[in-house]
Amino acid sequence: MSAKFLIVGEALIDIVVEQDGSRSEHPGGSPLNVAVALGRLDHESHLLTRIGSDARGDAIREHVEHSHVVLTPGSVMDVATSTAEATLNAEGAATYTFDLVWDPDDSGLPDAVDAVHTSSIAAVMDKGAATVADVLRRYRDQSLISYDPNARPTLMGTPEAVRGAVEENIALSDIVKTSDEDVAWLYGTDDVEDVVASWRELGPAITVLTRGGEGSVGFSEGGRVQVAPVSVDAVDSVGAGDTFSAGILDALAFRDLLGAGNREALRHTPSDDLAAILKRASRLAAVTVSRAGANPPWTSELG
Repeated sequence: MSAKFLIVGEALIDIVVEQDGSRSEHPGGSPLNVAVALGRLDHESHLLTRIGSDARGDAIREHVEHSHVVLTPGSVMDVATSTAEATLNAEGAATYTFDLVWDPDDSGLPDAVDAVHTSSIAAVMDKGAATVADVLRRYRDQSLISYDPNARPTLMGTPEAVRGAVEENIALSDIVKTSDEDVAWLYGTDDVEDVVASWRELGPAITVLTRGGEGSVGFSEGGRVQVAPVSVDAVDSVGAGDTFSAGILDALAFRDLLGAGNREALRHTPSDDLAAILKRASRLAAVTVSRAGANPPWTSELG
């Protein structure tokens, strides 16, 4: 079943600098990746972001429009498009340098959507974080809210500085998906499952923890469920978590569990249904892992 989504958050250009000094540029940003994944799955996907009317902004517009994503009217400004420069070492690990401004214009948003998703820097970085929170509150009476904290330590500061803002967004949300690495950084603990399970006390109906090669774990009123990862020949994990977030929303749309009117039904999701939702998300994320970059699947590729 097709649904209507609003995704709120940063879109930027990833500049990859190889060891030999060669450079390549690609559209990126966690919220952008979620919007693209939903558009490719035949949903109506709207993206509130902040890009410039420059060549890099043009590249982002072409990328999202190719994947059937609609930019909200305030998303294009007379500014420079934000960038994240990744310098690779001999082992392929990246050191990031960000040139990012987040002050979105939330004018012209769609009147009604089935769900709103936000993630990463956008939900905690001043001054746009206040706009993001306002959008979540504005839609909460009609839409389900989805959130992925998606920690970015180089921009978010210390865990202590950002944890309160993260938990405020969790309290506004119905679905929260995170990774073991993000929780370990935010809370300084290896007991990451306990943290994610406890988030339900703040308000979400479902909380989900992804653990890379160990699969995913979900928590609802029906209890804890664990789902094994889908085995693929991995190329890289770029954008896999974002595809997983989109996969959860796609699975909820299929079950007609989106919209604020389904909030209580979502809260009482049986364990078997939650496992099926996570399996769908895992299957989609596995496609992204099997190819280079944040390249989520199209419906036509899923059989």
